[in-house]
Amino acid sequence: MSTPSGNPFTFTKKQSASNKTPRKINRSLVFNLIRTRQRISRADLARISGLQRSTISSIVEDLIRDKWILEGSMGRLPRGRRPTFLELNDKRAVIALDIHPSQTTVAVTDLGGRIVSQNVVALPADPNKAMAQIVAAIRKVMEAHPEKSFDGIGISFPGRTDLQAEKPIFAPNLKWPVLSIKSKIQRATGLRVEMDNVANACALSEVWFGDSDGLHDLVVVNVSEGIGTGIFANGTLLRGSNGMAGEFGHVQMEATGPLCGCGSHGCWETLASNRAGLRYYEEISGAMAPATFNGLVRMAEADDAHAIEALHKMARFLGRGLRTIISALAPSEIIIVGDITAAWYMFGPSVEAELKQNALAKSPKLRPAYEGNTARLRSAVALVMSASHV
Repeated sequence: MSTPSGNPFTFTKKQSASNKTPRKINRSLVFNLIRTRQRISRADLARISGLQRSTISSIVEDLIRDKWILEGSMGRLPRGRRPTFLELNDKRAVIALDIHPSQTTVAVTDLGGRIVSQNVVALPADPNKAMAQIVAAIRKVMEAHPEKSFDGIGISFPGRTDLQAEKPIFAPNLKWPVLSIKSKIQRATGLRVEMDNVANACALSEVWFGDSDGLHDLVVVNVSEGIGTGIFANGTLLRGSNGMAGEFGHVQMEATGPLCGCGSHGCWETLASNRAGLRYYEEISGAMAPATFNGLVRMAEADDAHAIEALHKMARFLGRGLRTIISALAPSEIIIVGDITAAWYMFGPSVEAELKQNALAKSPKLRPAYEGNTARLRSAVALVMSASHV
């Protein structure tokens, strides 16, 4: 299996570079320590990273000169020189785009992944009109934050592309010319654009932002209009031939099941995605489903019996599909991303119970993404930051 991730280093927490490793690895290590532990002193950076104090000082000065970090307040010690704490430069920002077939969320985030503002843009079916609305929304948020210096735009989208050949491979739920999104937005804004499949981006985000330790293999399962999976193993994203690794959503589970966007029948995503949950509600209740999956979740939280039954059915199919991932990859951790996580306390147990039935390998840790529904936005930030010169 091919494993190019586009990143020149693995994301283990204490991996510092040897003399034979490019200096940028140590620079990235120091930047991430400051980001995850701000406010932090130079002495603590040296202690945690294992790097020489002279190396830390040189890298910190570079990051200050390049305006990635700032010197903040001074600490207090019983004796000796008072340390100066380091923190991220909150004037620098990233624009994050979370693309769905019918809408796109445009957000401004800081370098630590904190969302400063966000706006949901409803999209027309015409790709050209949709693109014009996305560009207009980006320009609007840039104008609304003149105090920010934008380092790029990160885009997470529901599909696969061959990043090396720069051509679309597989995006059955997104009826757009995928790669033209990147070039058109770059020309319209003048900003660097990084984009990837949402599940890959979320897997990268889990490690980049420190929610997972980077030492263990993990799989992110994005549950939305369809189901996508991102695989982080041996310190890198697994992409496979033509970037197609991880399409578990299109593994057939029921030969006579619903027609899938890929052309097959009964794929996992036709049985366990948001669309499946809405379909189950209509089948169970005989009534029209709410307009959005979030609406169905709110109904379940308000004790609507039909909504609860529909989501439990969806959760059981989700767990059943996870057994395939466990048998194939035996990851240490599986993280669920998507709107279902808002009610994980209700439906997570159904997922886990199904997952544990007849599993060949030991069940991994299963959890929702800690940042809930903002996971897709934060993943877009990780794309820009991991591809930058930090």
